[in-house]
Parts: sequence; C-alpha cells; structure tokens
Amino acid sequence: MVPITRREWFALAGSTTAFAQQNRSSAPERRIGQIIRSYEEQGIHRTGTEVDRVSGDWLMAQVREAGLQPERETFTLGRVDTVDASVAASGRRIEGLPLFDAAFTSSDGVRGSLGALGSEADIGLAEAAPNTAGAGALGEARRQNRHRAIVLLARGARPGLCPSNAEKFLGPFGPPVVQVSSEEKRWLDDLVSSGSEAVVVAHVKRTPAEAFNVIAAISGSDKALAPLVVMTPRSGWWTCASERGGGVACWLELIRAMRGTKPVRDVLFVASSGHELGQLGIEYFAERRPNLITHGRAWIHFGANLGAAQDPGNTVQASDDEMEALLAKPMVAAGLNIDRRVPRGTVPGGEAGVVHRGGGRYISLIGSNALFHNPADRGSEAVDLSVIARFAKVFTGVAEKLAAA
Repeated sequence: MVPITRREWFALAGSTTAFAQQNRSSAPERRIGQIIRSYEEQGIHRTGTEVDRVSGDWLMAQVREAGLQPERETFTLGRVDTVDASVAASGRRIEGLPLFDAAFTSSDGVRGSLGALGSEADIGLAEAAPNTAGAGALGEARRQNRHRAIVLLARGARPGLCPSNAEKFLGPFGPPVVQVSSEEKRWLDDLVSSGSEAVVVAHVKRTPAEAFNVIAAISGSDKALAPLVVMTPRSGWWTCASERGGGVACWLELIRAMRGTKPVRDVLFVASSGHELGQLGIEYFAERRPNLITHGRAWIHFGANLGAAQDPGNTVQASDDEMEALLAKPMVAAGLNIDRRVPRGTVPGGEAGVVHRGGGRYISLIGSNALFHNPADRGSEAVDLSVIARFAKVFTGVAEKLAAA
C-alpha cells in the first residue's frame, strides 16, 4: 500500500467540493488540513520505524513553529519486523500481518487442518473487529492454546485488513495469529467447509529499536500547583489520516492557543509513540514521573478518530462527573454530538487507561470512524476539518479552565 502523495491529495481535493470548501475555510481549518496532509504523507506510522522517527522530528518542528521548545523522550523496544506472514491453501497464498502480542513461527510455519475457532482443527479460523483480539471466544482460545495457529479475519466497518493493537506486547500469549483482510472471508469459509489443509506462517525478526515521545511545556506562575497534562498518540498501523490526524492537529492547536497565556499551573504536552504496542510511550512517560498521575491536576486525552468524516461519532470518557461536565457542556454548545458516555469505573480506551488505572483525573474523547485501522485511511474525504477546528476550540477552553488555580 503506497501512501497518497501531496500532489494526489490536492488532485483529489480539486476534483470534489472539498477543495472549494477548504478555500472558504478559516485559518485554523486550513492549518489543520496542512498538518493532517503532512502527517499522512509520511507513510506507515509504526513505532520505532524510520517513518516514526521522521514523523517525530516533523512534529518537533511543528511545536517550535507553534511557539514552544520541544524535547525528545526516548525509549527502547524489540521492534517486530515481518519476514513472512501468510496463509496458503489449495494452491493459493495470501499475505497478512502477525498479531504482535502472540507467538510467532519459524519460516516453515504451521501446517494442519483448518477449522472453526474452538474446534479440534490444528488451525482455527476467527473473525474480530480491531482491538478485540484478546477478548471473547478468540481471547479465550488464545489463552487456552486451543489451536496450533489461528487465522484471523481482521474486519472493520469497511473492507480491508484492520488489525488489533498488541495490548500485551511486553507479555505475548497464545499460538501464532495471522491477521488477514476481511475480503478473504468467502475463500477461508470455503476452506473450512471442505476440510482443507493450510499452512500459516508468522515469521518475524526482532530488531532493537528506539522510539520517542515528543514533549513540551508551558511554565505556570505557581510551581506549588499540580500540573495539567495534554496527551495524544502519534503512532499506528497505517497512514492514520483520520485515526491519528485529528488528535495530533488538536494537540498542536492547543499549544498554539496557550503559548501566549500565563497559566497559574504548568501545562505539559506529550505526543507518544508506541500506541499500537500497548501504549508503550505513555506508559514510559508516566513511569518516569511516578507522582504525575495521582498528583496531577488532570489529564486531557485526544484519542482516536477526532473529526473523522466516515461514519463519525463521539465517545466521552471521564474520571468523574465534574471532569465530564467540563467537556460535555462546551461540546454541546459548539454543536458537537455526544453519542456515548463511558460509565464510571469502566477502564477507558487508549492512553486514558493508564491514567485511570493509576487513579488520576482525566477527560478523554474518542471518535467513531469507518476507516479505523484501515489501510484506506487517507485522503481529503477521511476528515472533517470544520469539526476538528471546533474540537480544538472547545478543548482550548477546557484546558484554560483546568490550568487556572
């Protein structure tokens, strides 16, 4: 999959009403559009890769342009590089992606009968939406090692290979799992029905690698007060235009809006790598600052899919009623729907989960998106710049309130 180029982006925009709308848009919308285009064009944003490094350097330059001095906070990992991830049967071979928190195979792979998940077959066939590979019947089959290998139809709202994050990246479990495109469902179901034999290969190499968080700060006037933290992930499986672009843009807009203010308390900004690998970056950030979760004023989390244009929806996650109201009231006033509120006590999705488990206060927003974890998450039709600009304005007001005494 080749990322769309800047020329292709503008060609696409020029052939639709999006280009005309952009010409009429506000300065923040145009700036947000430029940020998301640049981010997408960098390529596949997997942690610890060359694209991840280039993207981090670019983001640091954006922070400088917005008026703050960024810092690079590095951490190490054993990067998983795919040598061969495939499923072969009946004279056909398809490529996939290994589940990064499962076991792997040798170059020979696993050969055996293909059957339904939970059956007596050597290789089980499962189907799961993104980020559900550790839950339900599939998670149980993995924990019990019910099969020698598993083929996983990684389905999203649109056709394609929509993988799950490796939530247990540092503690992998279960048999090898190869994720394949949902478009292969009929072929694989036919193989199961006919009792065919298959070969599953999840052959990888581990490469010592380094990734980094981008951090910056606005100094408050009263160092005795607990700081406010504003975070967003910056890594993911694919080009992530609508998955990560809106959050990155809002994070930068908030820096730009607050750089000239004189908050009473410190405001810390972190854009973390390692998101798709169990949120490695934010775990490292919090580990280096052991009192920040419990003693911080609050954490603002820009989650996935902010301002996604394809089947959008908004979920508010908050530690308590007061924090939820701080976000919900201005969202409603700005005409931004709240489609779901996560019940109190529920561990929130994404990086906010780190704060929740640590007992901290937080506000988190996650969107719905038909292109979530999809290789097709790119191009001008994936995002709604007007919605992202409104989110940036709402969160600026929330941050200013939280940064006050």
